[in-house]
Amino acid sequence: MTEASSIHEERRDTAALLGGDEPWDMVIIGGGITGAGILREAAREGYRVLLVEQRDFAWGTSSRSSKMVHGGLRYLASGDYRLTRDAVHERERMMNEAPGLVDNLYYIMPHFNRQFPGPGLFGLLLRVYDFLAQRRTRRFFPGESVLRWVPGLRREGLRGGTRFSDAVTDDARLVLRILQEATNAGGRAVNYVRAEAVTPPSDGGEGRVTVHDELADRGYDLRARHIVHATGAWTDRLRSQLGGDQRIRPLRGSHLVFPFWKLPVSVSLSLIHPRDHRPMFVYPWEGVTVVGTTDLDHDQDLQKEAVLSRAEMAYLLEAVHDAFPDAHLGETDLISTWSGVRPVVSDSAGRKKKPSKEKREHVIWNDQGVISVAGGKLTTFRLIALEVLDHVRTDNGIRRDLDEQVFSPAPAMARPNALTAWQWQRLCGHYGSRVEEVLEAGPLMPIGHTDTLLAELVWSCRNERIGHLDDLLLRRTRLGLLLPEGGAPWLEVLREHCQAPLGWDDARWQQECTRYRELWRASYHLPSESGA
Repeated sequence: MTEASSIHEERRDTAALLGGDEPWDMVIIGGGITGAGILREAAREGYRVLLVEQRDFAWGTSSRSSKMVHGGLRYLASGDYRLTRDAVHERERMMNEAPGLVDNLYYIMPHFNRQFPGPGLFGLLLRVYDFLAQRRTRRFFPGESVLRWVPGLRREGLRGGTRFSDAVTDDARLVLRILQEATNAGGRAVNYVRAEAVTPPSDGGEGRVTVHDELADRGYDLRARHIVHATGAWTDRLRSQLGGDQRIRPLRGSHLVFPFWKLPVSVSLSLIHPRDHRPMFVYPWEGVTVVGTTDLDHDQDLQKEAVLSRAEMAYLLEAVHDAFPDAHLGETDLISTWSGVRPVVSDSAGRKKKPSKEKREHVIWNDQGVISVAGGKLTTFRLIALEVLDHVRTDNGIRRDLDEQVFSPAPAMARPNALTAWQWQRLCGHYGSRVEEVLEAGPLMPIGHTDTLLAELVWSCRNERIGHLDDLLLRRTRLGLLLPEGGAPWLEVLREHCQAPLGWDDARWQQECTRYRELWRASYHLPSESGA
């Protein structure tokens, strides 16, 4: 089979899945981390299950988070011991099973005069945090000794800093890895298939999901015994068709990306913004330094890319200038930016709280037999998925013990000589049981200063349902966030290796390059001068 025909085969496969006569046990709407987690658990329980995503996998919130897999100190501080316990246990589990995808990251909370919380109170909180994780990472560094961890930090009023531990990930690749695990278990997932309408299941019978294949421009009616809806910020749109109330409060969080050498940090610095005293972070990720995040009501069209505003950029830079007064960073130093929309479940009956005061717990609804879920944390996606399946079951049966590994191990094989130990661990974490295929797909050549290998892009073009160039550069890999100009100077190199696997002719390649450059400039770089 030629490279081009393999792509056409992929679309034929989509048509076969959507146009088959046999009803599905379950159809899941939404291809973010929650939908992917439900697909994985449903497939492992033996359901014949299909996931449909209106854009690309992880296009929404699940590729635009702060990349942190954390236990939720804020929940512990507010007295929610159970949620924190569950999140910490899931964090430890993922770090143990998928190193290179979910990795330990030290955090430093600096303490300044007359700033809450002080080192004593914060240390007590961390004592419980460490107890839940069954490992101690907390340590207080008095005075300027903390500068060994965070060089360049403001000295004025500095009392010291407390170290603790959480984890960091590539959120989009986490979703793709979970989808891979789900596929290995028999689940199926298709992107660029929009759910347009839902007919709830009748008593003991079937429901219907009307979908439209955006790439093939063709509609289908899917039959399913169970319908699960996990579209995050889009939840209210479908629930309103079923008589559900409006409960989602979309909140935008934006981030700035700087070259590491401009703002070198080896830990995640937890900051309190000088203006409104919100918590923020400056942290290392994929060889760059990230500053985030904001927390604002997002009143823009959810179908369009969320975009950083000039006010948000000024707000984030203000925090950087306060914490690192000698860094003299400005907008001309930025590599890229990104913004995501959090699907926060709000109390529709009450007055709106400040965005940062809204709770982040998930909520599950049953609207005429259609199960919807929204909210929650990246860290607890598996527990949310299991809870959703508890709502799906109609036989009141006891949940099977699915406490086996979340991630299947990578094959036991020697590290290739061309790769460093970190590059090898990263590949195994990202691709799991398919890492050997990645090694054989193309050159083991890093792209620019990143750890991303050309072989990864080639393998992804062949195997990961890429509909547009931004799928490859912003989600399958993160080159659009890590490289100057979104990686545009590398497009000719990528063309040589990726055009054929994608099955695109010269005209389509040029069209995609133009589209990608315009998208990156509009949504992943500097905000427009007229931006609010």
